[in-house]
Amino acid sequence: MLTLLKQSLWNQFGASIDMVENAISHYPEELLESNKRLFYNIYHTLIFLDYYMTIPSKDFTSPLPFTLKEPEEIPEEALDDVIPDRFYTKTELLDYLQVSREKGYEIISNLTEKKMSERFIEEEEGGKDYPFIEILMYNMRHVQHHAAQLNLILRNEINDAPKWVRRAK
Repeated sequence: MLTLLKQSLWNQFGASIDMVENAISHYPEELLESNKRLFYNIYHTLIFLDYYMTIPSKDFTSPLPFTLKEPEEIPEEALDDVIPDRFYTKTELLDYLQVSREKGYEIISNLTEKKMSERFIEEEEGGKDYPFIEILMYNMRHVQHHAAQLNLILRNEINDAPKWVRRAK
């Protein structure tokens, strides 16, 4: 049963990641640079995809650095207080996504009952405290949520968007 759970979880989690990859790949680089809302959405998705797979969460670091900003310093286009230190190219974003994809595949492939019950705990007051299996599902939903937003932006900006991905490639 654990093997079936891991295969099914990866098929769907990986499909969510593939949908983000397709959206990033689909967007012309020159438009990516000019559409800050799109760029922040992609960056936010990639950072939290990686972050939610890190236990303990306090050990999280990103290969694409960011700064936490105070509310009054957050750009209007940003989704939260995690602000990239610079504009990252499409290649850098896709490379980071690939690293996280591999990390996710390894984590899910090596899941054990013990690992599933480990806790993902954010230390700040009101932070998340979930069993690892639940944070993986939360992460998958978060990635898919932003994949849908990216596709909507693509549809509105260039009247084209990638198709639905049924299972991980």
